[in-house]
Amino acid sequence: MENQPNNPLLCDLETGQCLIPDTVAGNETGIAVTKKAVKVVYYTDPICSSCWGIEPQLRKLKLEYGQDLDIEYRMGGLLPDWSYNSGGISEPSDVASHWDEVSLHYDMPIDGDVWLENPLASSYPPSIAVKAAQLQSPEKAVRFLRRIRELVFLEKKNITNWTYLAEAAQAVGLDVDQLKQDYEGDAKARFADDLELGRQLGVRGFPTMFFANESGQQETVYGVKPYSVYENVVLKLNSSARKKSIDTNWQSLFSAYSSLTTREFAELSGLPRPDSESYLRQLTRQGQLTQFDTKNGSLWSYPTAAADRPNPSPLGLLL
Repeated sequence: MENQPNNPLLCDLETGQCLIPDTVAGNETGIAVTKKAVKVVYYTDPICSSCWGIEPQLRKLKLEYGQDLDIEYRMGGLLPDWSYNSGGISEPSDVASHWDEVSLHYDMPIDGDVWLENPLASSYPPSIAVKAAQLQSPEKAVRFLRRIRELVFLEKKNITNWTYLAEAAQAVGLDVDQLKQDYEGDAKARFADDLELGRQLGVRGFPTMFFANESGQQETVYGVKPYSVYENVVLKLNSSARKKSIDTNWQSLFSAYSSLTTREFAELSGLPRPDSESYLRQLTRQGQLTQFDTKNGSLWSYPTAAADRPNPSPLGLLL
């Protein structure tokens, strides 16, 4: 399918971005650094397929340089509604095959059939829900965002439905009643603030990551890039940053992230992609992991009940 840059749901695989139509460029300044040496303002959207594609690199960046990074998640409003007809899309069903294409390109499981079976009218409701989660806990909000992405990309759930948002909130330990209250209240203003700041910063697509240091130096990375691009930006802005060694034992990786795709596991463990697939399947057969299959790949999860089980065979994962 030919990608059209003026439609937000047709992500450009060459640039790795889902672009917003008719965006006016801003000045890309004003990122205030707090807490840690490098501040990252990450503009994303719950249904941005390229943002799903960047998860392996982002998760590795957190493990290796998280002690030097303050990552702030902002919602960009990818799909306000279906009141447009541009870029080769006139209805939700037109997105289905494109998501399948994106899944193969990034080697991240996505089932585009959600747009045929249970299509979303907008990405605003789940975006507001993320802002509501942030009011409770920024850390749990990141896990909440991850979970609702799994619901829409893999399980084909319409995450504008409160039932699924509540399910995800409960799964990551959020107070569901408080989330509902904030979702209907203060979170809407927080989301509006994100949209306004995005306009000021010149955000024109997702993912967009603004990096800044205490001296005011700033670097911007647009779209999905190889891991080395993000690492080099961190080192450029903070020459004293030191890479933390990742414990590549499977239990350690699944303790850090309770669910991983095969591509993510390969990125974090250093094990070749085909070997990662075989190893994860072996762990599943032994009852150490659970596996959720889609037509375009699998998601592997670490059940709580498996936490105290011994590591059966590291297969060279301690690299």
